[in-house]
Amino acid sequence: MLRLIVRRLLQLIPTLLGLSVLLFAWLHQLPGGPASALLGERATEEDRRAIEEALGLDDPVWVQYARWMERLVRFDFGESVRTGRPVWEEFLQRFPATVELAFAAMLIAVVVGIPLGYFAARRRGTWLDLTAVSGSLIGICIPVFFLGFILRAVFAVNLGWLPSFGRQSTGIDATEITGFYVLDGLLTGEWDASWDALQHLVLPGLALASIPLAVIVRITRASVLDVLGEDYVRTAESKGLRRRVVRGRHVLRNALLPVVTTVGLLTGSLLSGAVLTESVFAFGGIGSFIRDAIDTRDYPVLMGFILFIALLYVAINLLVDIAYSIIDPRVRVN
Repeated sequence: MLRLIVRRLLQLIPTLLGLSVLLFAWLHQLPGGPASALLGERATEEDRRAIEEALGLDDPVWVQYARWMERLVRFDFGESVRTGRPVWEEFLQRFPATVELAFAAMLIAVVVGIPLGYFAARRRGTWLDLTAVSGSLIGICIPVFFLGFILRAVFAVNLGWLPSFGRQSTGIDATEITGFYVLDGLLTGEWDASWDALQHLVLPGLALASIPLAVIVRITRASVLDVLGEDYVRTAESKGLRRRVVRGRHVLRNALLPVVTTVGLLTGSLLSGAVLTESVFAFGGIGSFIRDAIDTRDYPVLMGFILFIALLYVAINLLVDIAYSIIDPRVRVN
């Protein structure tokens, strides 16, 4: 296991290095630049040259890249052009909101998707199977922002059951410890604050969970159907093993292998793809902040946040590899 982890960590080094090169090159090819963001479109050419010289933007690209990498090693990601605050502080302030939303969405997708896909495969051709397959197709086809608007209009505006925006009601006097509002309420014993934050998570969590839920249902169903046709399952059944043992040890455990990989990839995509959901529900995470950074060409924020998300993505994939090796010991041998 340790050898597997070390090998995966060593493989991440060239991946992250190549990503940093591509990210730096891509952002420097975008129109405008920090000078335009700071001075505006009506700034004179002399003002632009002065700010570029002050920021070191007139140096060769490789010099700028080396300087940027040097700052990254020291966790210095620069300052936001729009707010003037360090990018690291902006990230730490908004990151818990995105993680909380992504966790809620993935929890919904896994808790509902895996059992639904499993029972749909066990009852292939029945109304449950047809409903699960049809529902998964609808979930994949409906855009997340459109589903978000529908959920907000029905359950928040028309019925008034749930809040329509934000992470917590303005009248709640909550103590913030970790930035995860539900967890903070549990740690401090402020149950009303925790319950209020949980209510604010329901609608954006459901909207963001729609596509992962649909994918997990289909992957689980297909994987279970494949495993049910294997010889070792029929052999276990012919030996007279209890049905619960056969389903848990032989069917579900082997069927979870592709599901684990899918969940890991979907989790990474949720962290990077929550922009539309956070915008619809004004959730205040890193997704909406990246959207604003794109509008204002806030390049330090873009470079820092995208690199953060990439690091999280590769870290999640590392955890998936470890989980995969735990479920299937053959991975450790290979």
